[in-house]
Amino acid sequence: MRIDAPKEILSLPNLKLAVIGHVEWVTFLKVDQLPLAGQISHAKDCFEEAAGGAAVAAVQMARLINNPVDLITSLGKDNYGEKCYERLTKLGLNLKVAWREKPTRKGISLISKDGERAITVIGERLQPIGSDNLPWSDLKNYDGVFVTATDKEGIRFARKARFLSATPRTGQQTLKNSKVKLNALIGSGLDPGEKINYEELEPKPDIYISTKGESGGTIFPENIKYKPITPSSEEIDTYGCGDSFAGAVTTALSAKLNLEQAINIGAYCGAECSTHYGPY
Repeated sequence: MRIDAPKEILSLPNLKLAVIGHVEWVTFLKVDQLPLAGQISHAKDCFEEAAGGAAVAAVQMARLINNPVDLITSLGKDNYGEKCYERLTKLGLNLKVAWREKPTRKGISLISKDGERAITVIGERLQPIGSDNLPWSDLKNYDGVFVTATDKEGIRFARKARFLSATPRTGQQTLKNSKVKLNALIGSGLDPGEKINYEELEPKPDIYISTKGESGGTIFPENIKYKPITPSSEEIDTYGCGDSFAGAVTTALSAKLNLEQAINIGAYCGAECSTHYGPY
């Protein structure tokens, strides 16, 4: 039975939103099994897509408000950078790019028939930074901004927005050095690269949402547990679920919905992302 979307999605206003962060050109492979030492796995299907945390969150946000979202990012001056730019523009984003004389990062996402996933990234994560010639001063006009990658100066510029959220992948030290108080920190409590101790955060965000996939998650500082939402059909690929959740929660809180409403919208978007192959 299909799970209906939270009714609040239908009433989201036309917000001015942006995402600051990284993009990758990813090859998605369906394999008979994840590679084991000394064994060969066989791909059943393959396609390429512009992805990465910032791209996934921004596309989800654009779809929720049915309007373009700005993506402030960095790409290499290469064929992959050009393909990312063209593809993400078609997906409804306005790209503001700091172009680098470096290769655009690539990635490989493997998904097995039993739903297990493994990701390998290739190359340096390119990120926009505060010294780049980007429209940082315009961020004061934004209802909400979500950050996946930048430096401390970039976070300080982002703080001009009315609502600011970030993922722990931005870097705990970067967040600390910025001395910026976030409205929300949203990240996976299962991914070692995103696990974070709320008590060690300084300054502490208003809320920290630690997601745990099919188990729901926890909201700090109140230590409130929330339940997951069952997807409308079979789970196929979990790539992008966390970033879809984070982008949706950011959108809802930027629209001044309450936290429960925001979590419901985020959980719905994250669950629905798992019902198809690839990030969107």
